[in-house]
Formats: sequence, C-alpha cells, structure tokens
Amino acid sequence: MASYFAHESSYIDENVIIGDDTKIWHFSHILNGSHIGSNCSFGQNCVVGPKVNIGNGVKVQNNISIYEGVEVEDDVFLGPSIVFTNVINPRAFIVRKEEFKKTILKKGCSIGANATVVCGVTIGKYALIGSGAVVNKDVKPYALMVGVPAKQIGWVSKAGNTLKFDENNIAIDSFDNSRYKIENDNLILIKE
Repeated sequence: MASYFAHESSYIDENVIIGDDTKIWHFSHILNGSHIGSNCSFGQNCVVGPKVNIGNGVKVQNNISIYEGVEVEDDVFLGPSIVFTNVINPRAFIVRKEEFKKTILKKGCSIGANATVVCGVTIGKYALIGSGAVVNKDVKPYALMVGVPAKQIGWVSKAGNTLKFDENNIAIDSFDNSRYKIENDNLILIKE
C-alpha cells in the first residue's frame, strides 16, 4: 500500500518510486522511471520525468516541469513556475534527446519564483537564486544570485540569510550562530 498521497486528479506512471509521506497535489504527472524521495511536496500542475531523481524533503511549488536530465538533491526548494531546459539549441523539427545536458541542484539550494535554469549547470549547496533570475552558468555553494543573466551579489547562510562579513572575512548567521569565512572566493562553513 502506498505510503504517500497523490490527489485523484494526478497521474503516477508505472515503474515510479515515491518515498513515505510525499504529497502530490492536483493535476500533476509523475512519469515512468522517476524516483522521488520521502517527505516531498509537489504543488498543482507539476510534471516529473521520465527518469528523474529527486531527493528527500524537496518542495516543488505549482506549475513546474522537471525534465529528464535534472537531478535534485535533498532539501531543495523550487519556487512557483520556475523553468528548466534540457537542450541548448532546441528545434521542433530535430530530435535532440541524445544532447540532453545534465543539471544538478545540490542539497538545500533554493530557486525563486519564475526563475529559469538553462541546462548543463550545477547549482551549489544552499545557494539562493532570486525570483526571475536566469541561471546560465554554475553557481557556487551559498551564493546569492539575481538578475538576467544571474550574477552573484553576495553570500547566504545555510538558513538563507544574507551574510555580512567583518574585516577578517568572517560572518555569523543570527539564525543559529553558525560561522562562515570567505577563502579563495568560496564560502566555507567553519562552525555550525
């Protein structure tokens, strides 16, 4: 017996694995060969797959299609109506499935509403992509990205708070007192 919830208006294809306590809401479709972890939530009108892997604790808001080639690690947040691509130069009259580019969303990253993620990029762990941004290159862990195309404007903590650094390039997150340091243009968590 299924230990997940799928609204009666949703479709779950064969050969799909869905973890415990996951919820799939109205008008969604999970395609063949996809694997969804535990404690995930999918808003209305979502499409997953085929052959997509989604980790545990992932929140997928309304109107999102996660295509083959997109890999989603644990605790990722996907804001409403974000867009993923899977081919760099699509043409309706040319089949390019062999040209799908892999897109990886690392643990805990968040992508704001109406953002676009161009295929072939990796979004680093706990990075925060602002609403409406267009991501067309790799994103560092903890990076705060905004704009078209997306550019880094700062750093965020694991909790998603914008970090302010002292003269030694150290920041303390007020949420949990975790400490971060900038080293070689990368953010390092030095104390949780």
